[in-house]
Amino acid sequence: MTIASSSPPSRLPLGGAEGARTKPRTDRSRAGENRGDGRLAAVFIAPALLGFLVFLLWPTLRGIYLSFTRYNLLTPPEWVGLDNYVRMVNDPIFWDSLKVTVEYVLINIGVQTVAALAIAVLLQRLTQSALLRGIVLTPYLMANVVAGIVWLWILDTQLGIGNEIISGLGFDRIPFLADDTWAIPTIALINVWRHVGYTALLLFAGLQAIPNDMYEAAKVDGASEWRMFWRITMPLLRPVLAVVLIMTVIGSFQVFDTVAVTTLGGPANATNVLQYYIYGAAFGRFQFGYASAMSVALLVVLSAITFVQYRLTRAGQTDLG
Repeated sequence: MTIASSSPPSRLPLGGAEGARTKPRTDRSRAGENRGDGRLAAVFIAPALLGFLVFLLWPTLRGIYLSFTRYNLLTPPEWVGLDNYVRMVNDPIFWDSLKVTVEYVLINIGVQTVAALAIAVLLQRLTQSALLRGIVLTPYLMANVVAGIVWLWILDTQLGIGNEIISGLGFDRIPFLADDTWAIPTIALINVWRHVGYTALLLFAGLQAIPNDMYEAAKVDGASEWRMFWRITMPLLRPVLAVVLIMTVIGSFQVFDTVAVTTLGGPANATNVLQYYIYGAAFGRFQFGYASAMSVALLVVLSAITFVQYRLTRAGQTDLG
């Protein structure tokens, strides 16, 4: 005969039914938190996204459309197909402006990169004074227009203090901004003076990521500073240097304001860089369709140069383990 047990039923463990009931509530609370984070992220992203759409994407698409039209701002755009691009290919001033721009870029990037790298290495190897970093960055805080006007006064052939010093040393005055041989190198060096501090600080930040242990080990092995620069600094700085080069090349191709306040594209189109020629076509002759076509061509050139630079310099890879 079997006797039924009168003991109360055993309780389920916490992970049983009660745990099963509480788990969905936890998942729902986490999902609510994620939605709240998503809304907060959208609030912070919205201003930048709006600025990107209004000031970058829409003008780009509008410019591409206008490049296929004849448009003078007074009448509606008239579709002309590839006429503006055909005109651009056959325009000798366009090609001369492109050549002048390339000359400027080569001088500006060459001098600026070497000088910025030297300044960054000196700041990292000799001193890391915040005061010196502030002094180096000071020219970058000046607007391009102001820098151009100041150097226009300094380098004036007759009254500029620069030429006064040259004349005082017994040399002939140099028409820095009035001679077709000197004009582009002078403008390039003015912009080097203004931007080299900012570029140096970008490279300095990259140098900070290189472990000091590598330099200490190299010193123990008897390596000189020059050898450490080429064997340690340059290989490990390569990704940062590649990104800096991409940024400076893009910025150099868009030079405009220094030319606009110093030479106005002269003398004899010697400083008629592509951006200044585009500006003249659009706002000087109201040929907005043709100016848009040249802008699209510049966009394509910069995209191709950026792609080639990125691949050749392996900017997305690092040698730091």
